[in-house]
Amino acid sequence: MTQSTDLGPEDRKIITLARSARARNGVAEGAAVRDETGRTYVAGTVALDSLKLSALRTAVAMAVASGAKSLEAAAVVSDTDAPSDEDRAAVRDLGGAATPVLLAGPDGELKATVTAG
Repeated sequence: MTQSTDLGPEDRKIITLARSARARNGVAEGAAVRDETGRTYVAGTVALDSLKLSALRTAVAMAVASGAKSLEAAAVVSDTDAPSDEDRAAVRDLGGAATPVLLAGPDGELKATVTAG
């Protein structure tokens, strides 16, 4: 496991953005992704009767809808112990198997870094 202080400023930024989305919207998860140009996309969990998406899949969808061609990194803030296989697959589809997925707790502390692969 990597300490959040070992992260670069851009990775700390997407964790902060994900944490803010979770808190601001009062949702189970917050997520942020950074595309190949450095743009960030931030989302929270979508829990409608007709549409349910995790925060990370929503952030990836926002990046795709905005024209992103690839991802440099992804972050999710959650109470879970690991990003879901579906979340990692969404990141992998756009960013590739080596794209890092940062998992932080609600306090913003990094719990784990895994690859999308």
